[in-house]
Amino acid sequence: MTELLCTPSQRTAPTLSISVAGTKFAYRELGSRTDIPLVVLTHLAANLDSWDPRLLDGLAEDRRVIALDYRGVGNSTGKVRDSIEDMAEDMAAVIHALGYDRIDLFGLSMGGMVGQAMAAEMPELIDRLILAGSGPAGGPGLTAMTRVFMKTALRAAITFQDPRTLLFFTRTPAGKKAAGEYLARLKERTTGRDRPVTPRVYRAQLAAVRRWGLQQPAGRSQFAGPALIFHGDSDLMVPPANATALTGQLPTAALTLFPDSGHGAAFQHHSAFIDAARVFLRR
Repeated sequence: MTELLCTPSQRTAPTLSISVAGTKFAYRELGSRTDIPLVVLTHLAANLDSWDPRLLDGLAEDRRVIALDYRGVGNSTGKVRDSIEDMAEDMAAVIHALGYDRIDLFGLSMGGMVGQAMAAEMPELIDRLILAGSGPAGGPGLTAMTRVFMKTALRAAITFQDPRTLLFFTRTPAGKKAAGEYLARLKERTTGRDRPVTPRVYRAQLAAVRRWGLQQPAGRSQFAGPALIFHGDSDLMVPPANATALTGQLPTAALTLFPDSGHGAAFQHHSAFIDAARVFLRR
């Protein structure tokens, strides 16, 4: 059963909070009330304002979408986690505190790693799983993310560019155009913005991804539900071989590889991503 409500978009949704074991976690809700919400977990060094409004608004056209801040990130309190498994434990606790024992989950980049950890440890919590620009534990090239991140951020500073332009998009005409449009969309929310991400968050989350990458590759996941994987064919941060590795671990996974796309493939191809995701999530 779905209760239709006129709820805000990503540009206007209020930032709410819920306390779990003494820690306040920030979140936003948009879309229609549904029995099974779609929980979205964002990428490394990101807060609630890092979500592309086109992406969340599109996903929320016919369902409830809940975007969560990690511990110590944005308006969430506490010490930021430096372990993917600890982040997964936090997110599961928040979901239960919000009153849900069954969700769909969309994890972007590091958020997909957190989602995988949740699916492995508590598969009964997740009904359908979407991963974009993510990689499995022990995935190819994940331990190099810190080096890639720092090298590209330095290059961006020297050339007076936003590092996301270089990290998320290709340097082709299509990639440059998509980068400019994406950065413009992120400025559409003008009030009630989340607190900026701090250097402490960068350090802890880069350490978490490195630890994830250093793990021994796992076999088939305990999660046997429907899964959908999206990846850019030119992803610098999470090499595309990770998408192939994920399909080997998730027995029901379907893979879409976007051409001429980097780590921000879901932002660059937001219309195609939304169409595929909504079909996949439809009961």
